[in-house]
Amino acid sequence: MDSPLPILSFAGAAIVGTAAVFPKLRARLALSRAKHRSLTGHAKMSRLVARLVPFYEFDIDDFFRSDGAPVAVATQRHDGFFRLARLCQDRFATGRQMTLQASTRISDLQFTEAYRVPFQYSRLVREHLGTGAFVQSSSGVTVTDLDLSEARKTSFKSLHDCFTRELRPGLRPPDPDPSIVVSPCDAIIGAFGAIADTDLFQIKGAPYSLQDLLGDPKLVDAHRNGRFITLRLTSSMYHRFHAPHDCRIEQVSFIHGDTWNVNPTALKRIEKLFCKNERAVIRTRLETGEALTLVPVAAILVASIRLHFLDVLLNAASRGPAVFPCDVGVRKGDELGWFEHGSTIILLAPENFEFCDNVLESARIRAGQPLMRKPG
Repeated sequence: MDSPLPILSFAGAAIVGTAAVFPKLRARLALSRAKHRSLTGHAKMSRLVARLVPFYEFDIDDFFRSDGAPVAVATQRHDGFFRLARLCQDRFATGRQMTLQASTRISDLQFTEAYRVPFQYSRLVREHLGTGAFVQSSSGVTVTDLDLSEARKTSFKSLHDCFTRELRPGLRPPDPDPSIVVSPCDAIIGAFGAIADTDLFQIKGAPYSLQDLLGDPKLVDAHRNGRFITLRLTSSMYHRFHAPHDCRIEQVSFIHGDTWNVNPTALKRIEKLFCKNERAVIRTRLETGEALTLVPVAAILVASIRLHFLDVLLNAASRGPAVFPCDVGVRKGDELGWFEHGSTIILLAPENFEFCDNVLESARIRAGQPLMRKPG
């Protein structure tokens, strides 16, 4: 007679397996219900079920009269809705196009597209009031669409491709005056001024030291009592940076660190923020002998810096030497590299350099425009 033990063992294993899996299924269902309490407690399932319920999704007439509004009120709502739709299509076409491209790879954008309004209203809203996740700027209730009018191309393979976009040739010509040091990038001007011995500041009342920033005592001495300026790139700006003058790049040092946000609010709250974040120290010397140093600082979402003259991507995953000796000559305006998304460049210059008249805190400046004047 055959033994029943194999059958019992198999059944026991099945029971144990089910018992082990069931709590996980129950926990997953509870999480789904907590996130989206709907017809069935699960977001995706609710949409499938809702489509099967007659008249559950509003047609265009019910959409504007779902609360029983009079015909005259519904007509006003209808006209206002489609005026707004046309306005959004006209003003935010670029941001909307970028959002549609990005949503195929970013699940959060897929979620907001699908669930930002109740199901009954969602189809009409998606078709006519699609949102844009990318803007040039915003202030209060005023939003400006992403501006790609200067870009060499306006169709991109990825977000990275958009953020590191090139401009059409000739749009950032450097000031030709040989006494002028130009801005290396498009930016908003932050803190700037004289270095007090070796102390500078990220905002008024928030000092940090050259030693903490540079980590090189010899370079600290070269900029003691010199000049500094902070240039902040926002996420929508042109992200490539250029040589501020004719110079020779002598060395690049990469300093590992954090990737804190570097916006004005963060600068007020976090001491020595630029000294905490990942950064590259690009040591250059002008043809007339003066030391000029650029410090590109990484930030949130911007943990990579690419330099054309180094065959390495500088980021948290970088391995090997942190100091790269160089001997590269560049001319004013030559492209040096780019940030992956946007951040800050601190420029250090000798004490006898003077700031140009257009340099004002919070003012916008473009690559190639006057920044400092060096003595003749």
